[in-house]
Amino acid sequence: MGNKLKWGIASLICCLAVTAACSNNEPAAPKAASGNGKEAGKTESADPLGKYDPPIEMTTWRVVNSSFKFTNGETINDNVWYRAYKDLLGINLKNIWTVNDTNGSGDQKINVSIASNDIPDVMEVNPTQFKQLVDADLAEDLTKIYEQTASPLLKSIVEMDPNTLKAAFLNGKLMAMPNPYPAIEHARVLWVRADWLKNVNLPAPKTMQDVYAISKAFATMDPDKNGKNDTFGLAVNKDITTGGIADIQGFANGFHAYPDYWIKDSSGKLAFGSIQPEMKNVLAKLNELYKNGEIDKEFGVKDTTQIGKDAAAGKIGLEFGQWWNPTLPLQSVVDNDPKADWKAYPLVSVDDKPALAATGNPSGNFYVAKKGSKHPEAVIKMMNLYVEKLYGKTQEPTKYQLNDGIEVFKYGAVRGGPPTKNLNIMEKVGEALKTKDTSQLNDEMKSFYESILKFRAGDPKGWTGEALYGPEGSTRILDKYMKEKLTMPTAFFGPPTKSQAKVQQTLKKLQLEKFTKIILGQDPVDSFDKFVDDWKKLGGDQWTQEVNEWAQANK
Repeated sequence: MGNKLKWGIASLICCLAVTAACSNNEPAAPKAASGNGKEAGKTESADPLGKYDPPIEMTTWRVVNSSFKFTNGETINDNVWYRAYKDLLGINLKNIWTVNDTNGSGDQKINVSIASNDIPDVMEVNPTQFKQLVDADLAEDLTKIYEQTASPLLKSIVEMDPNTLKAAFLNGKLMAMPNPYPAIEHARVLWVRADWLKNVNLPAPKTMQDVYAISKAFATMDPDKNGKNDTFGLAVNKDITTGGIADIQGFANGFHAYPDYWIKDSSGKLAFGSIQPEMKNVLAKLNELYKNGEIDKEFGVKDTTQIGKDAAAGKIGLEFGQWWNPTLPLQSVVDNDPKADWKAYPLVSVDDKPALAATGNPSGNFYVAKKGSKHPEAVIKMMNLYVEKLYGKTQEPTKYQLNDGIEVFKYGAVRGGPPTKNLNIMEKVGEALKTKDTSQLNDEMKSFYESILKFRAGDPKGWTGEALYGPEGSTRILDKYMKEKLTMPTAFFGPPTKSQAKVQQTLKKLQLEKFTKIILGQDPVDSFDKFVDDWKKLGGDQWTQEVNEWAQANK
């Protein structure tokens, strides 16, 4: 599942934001000795929420998709956020172009604009485009501007996970504002149909051995009691290590393996998780499960959409996935069978060492100010306004976040969210469920609270709220990971390295083919060793060297 689909799912549950994955005693992001040489200018420029007088003109570009909905005559060019920039900040923001993102057309349009140096004052870009802008000397240094202009609220949001801001540093300078990504929400949880557990008389999983027993029972003991041999054990999608639904990331974490993630090896250097010895053990076990008929014989052609259809049809009751799986695809299971009881459990370990959940990049896209722009600080001021109106003392979430079911937060050209947002929802909704006092709930929290009440009153449509934020919801698993330090953060979160764009797709294809063949039994498990050698020779060694150079430069 790509990042765009993940963000689409996130929007369905009302603008997921970052949950910090790192401890608070980590060092702050590096600060350059020399930053932008410009002074902030007028007083209103440095004032976090000060209004320009006279107003200033700023430009940007916008990429929209089918999840953007408009009402009451609003458009991506004229909406509640653009009017707020004008009325509250004195910024007249204009879109130089907009594009409907289909099949990567948004990135293509941005790439063409960068190549032709036809860029606006404010740009939202992905990590690769961010580095291209910096390498081409088209991005303004925001180091001093951030210190002068960012509001205390914005700084608290961006700096709670030190790696979030660090991801936007290149050559010791802050070259963009990061859009915080929920790093902890990359973590997998174990999803199991608890009603099936009862039918096969097995306890909740606490060890990897329990998972093996559940997988076998779900494949062989008619867990749905329909008298047919039509269910599988462990669900696996065709992309194997990715997708967020029925991938093997959480299963591998139980073996202390971290495919697709950069981790520190015993010498302290960064190493790619997919080629470590622990992965060989993971693949050997998956091959065993496949030979036993516990993994679907057709898994190699089934994407996450098909996995969702199989789950909805009652064929699957065990999978490792991300915390948002109730939204997609598990709600469809409950819609079809209101007695279905999917529950989230923490990852389990194959031995006496705890399983650590892999957590991802703490930043998504970046907001870049064009070099030479008269008001580069406006990028930060717009982000100040965004977090203030959604999460600050003068917040107006009904106006600026979710209005009559319309996700108006998407209209904002520069966005960000508090790192504890989803855990705050969990805590506040949980307390309200106990006390029946909803006075401390904002509109978003109330929507989940009411959804849970509907589910408990017999409406299966409200199950997602219960599964996400209820007393046994998946957010409580993420909370446990954080509080008990049961995470393995990615060790590389910088922009793409020089050779990465050349070799990554080749290495990804090599990995998928080899992992698939080993699981299917077409190649012996020991062929993993040659795969590692091939990975290194085909550019992996060079990529690894560059990643370690980045790590040295960003200690």
